[in-house]
Amino acid sequence: MNWQEIKEGSPVQDQGSPHQHVWNPNLYRLQLEAPRPRPVACKHHVTNCPQYYGLEFHGVISHLDASALLVEEGEYLVRQSGGNSGFYTLTLRFDTKIKHYKLYYDGQHYVKDKRFDSLHELVADGLVTLYMEANAAPYIELMDSFNNYEKSPYMTLNRLKRRAVASRRADLTTATDSFLQKEVKHSEIPQLDTKDESITEAVTCEGLISETVDYDKPHAFKIHTFKGLNWCEFCGNFLWGFTAQGVKCEDCGFSAHSKCSEKVPCDCCPDLKQLRGVFGIDLTTLVKAHRTARPFVVDKCISEIERRGLDAEGLYRVSGFAEEIETLKLALDKDGDQADVGSEMYENINVIAGTLKLYLRLLPIPLVTFETHPAVIKAAQLKSIEKQIVGIKDALTLLPAAHYNTLKYLMEHLNRVIQQQSTNKMTAHNLSTVFAPTLMPAPDLTKCGGLPGMTYEISALETMITHQQTIFN
Repeated sequence: MNWQEIKEGSPVQDQGSPHQHVWNPNLYRLQLEAPRPRPVACKHHVTNCPQYYGLEFHGVISHLDASALLVEEGEYLVRQSGGNSGFYTLTLRFDTKIKHYKLYYDGQHYVKDKRFDSLHELVADGLVTLYMEANAAPYIELMDSFNNYEKSPYMTLNRLKRRAVASRRADLTTATDSFLQKEVKHSEIPQLDTKDESITEAVTCEGLISETVDYDKPHAFKIHTFKGLNWCEFCGNFLWGFTAQGVKCEDCGFSAHSKCSEKVPCDCCPDLKQLRGVFGIDLTTLVKAHRTARPFVVDKCISEIERRGLDAEGLYRVSGFAEEIETLKLALDKDGDQADVGSEMYENINVIAGTLKLYLRLLPIPLVTFETHPAVIKAAQLKSIEKQIVGIKDALTLLPAAHYNTLKYLMEHLNRVIQQQSTNKMTAHNLSTVFAPTLMPAPDLTKCGGLPGMTYEISALETMITHQQTIFN
């Protein structure tokens, strides 16, 4: 992959859906292509080897001798140059060139500012950084120029939440104005206590009835090491690397690249952590946090659909009301598995189905991951259905456990949907056409404009639904 391809990989909108893909996965995919660290072991005993290094320590050798030992991409060793004190030298091979770095240890390994618990992690992070700089520097420069906050993932994922805050502030403003008018009638102009933040906010905020609210609290950004996979909430691009990938607001949890954080206005809302919830979070990270086999959103929506909606005509094809879907999304983010999805709250079953599709659509890494996608497509191109089934089954073993378990559960459900196709009019092909762009977005999806060019994705998904018992036995 080169940066020109990445440049074309901007967020795209699924056909028939008002919701955009807010996470651009291309830098994540590029990170996967970076060389892996390969320590080169010293073949003879070295005296005075520091206890924090292993067999990769070669003692006193020249840079020429060290270079001759490194043959493959990502290979590295640690050496001691004659006359140097206070540091050792990390020598590694990248892009057919040999690079040398001063290497330090004070309880953690470091070359510059970033610190690591192991040398292997340091080299892995360094190789990713070098690979990004070599293959995506022009794109990263373009990314750094992005300044459209109103179209950021943060605004997309928290639209209703921000509107609710705006309404509360507007109500507070109205109440304060009424109070002031009442006091003026009595010829007594009150002296407001400017230390009372709620009163000050109510008096000074203007134009609050809108989806975009200008808050006056700055973010408390701190350099942060993110666990799992994370994306910048400002530009939507992957936070690459293995440590200190970006910054995070200590008050609201807003995550961003360091440069992107400089463009974020003073709109920190400290209760955001409670409302970010589950949408737009990496699937594996989410199930680890909840200690579940699958995301509870998937279980909850599918259970409700099977309880009262399997015979609904056009299930998953007919769109639910966008406002109700957004309301249910907010409830699931806020209340978790305690959110009410029953018929008294959401009579239209298409709202539940639409929320499930929205959850899957907003996954930063699709359910059928980028690594697995080519193997699935290759299997779908085989001539006989028997070979396709075997090939797809083998390809799905590449999925992370959380993705596999969720896909298996979803395919079992969709198989039950097609068993009611005489009433719901949804065949395996119909369902595959609906779900393929969400579950298996093609790498060149932006080039083909959505559905065109997804023939094999639809075919593979149709096979998974129809033969789910054999593929997922």
